[in-house]
Formats: sequence, structure tokens, C-alpha cells
Amino acid sequence: MVTVTSVDTLRNAVAAAERKVQQDQTRVDQDASRLQGSRVQLAKDQEQLSTRQQESRHAGSATATAPAPVQLDKAIAKPVPASADALPRAPQLNAQGQTVGRLINVIV
Repeated sequence: MVTVTSVDTLRNAVAAAERKVQQDQTRVDQDASRLQGSRVQLAKDQEQLSTRQQESRHAGSATATAPAPVQLDKAIAKPVPASADALPRAPQLNAQGQTVGRLINVIV
């Protein structure tokens, strides 16, 4: 014979099982959402990696033109001017002993 307490116990067990199923379903939905987000992020990362690898290959395969070799003998030697007027002059001094030339310090 079925008693009232056994029916109440069964109802409580069913209600607890339904709550547990609902909680588990919520977790499954959250996990599915996170999984989808991870897949989207993975696709973006793979695309970015592919792009960077292509750029790296293009940069490595590009033929870099070597700079022309420096000729130090021409870099150090200055040709001597033919006329004496072209030679640099000794600086001129004013009455106070200050150098007079292209740059003039103005003291106020």
C-alpha cells in the first residue's frame, strides 16, 4: 500500500532531480558558449599566424640591396682649393678679444 509519506518523498526526489537537471543544463549551455568563443578566437589566431608567416616569408625572400661599399680614401681626403682666397681664414678678433665671424653672440 502506498502511504502519503512515500508519495511526498517521491515528489521531493523528483523535484530535486529536476533542479539538478536544470543546473546541469545551464552548465552545458555555458560550456557550449565558451567553446564557441574559443573556436572563434582560435580561428582569429590561426588567421593572424598565417598572415604573419606570409609577411615573414616575404620579408625574408625580398632581395635586400647591399649598400655601396664606402671608399674611405675619398671620405677622409678633402681636395685643396686652387686659389688662396678659398682657403679658410684665421678668425678675426674685435677690441674685446671676441671672435668675429659668421656667428655673432649678442650680449644684452
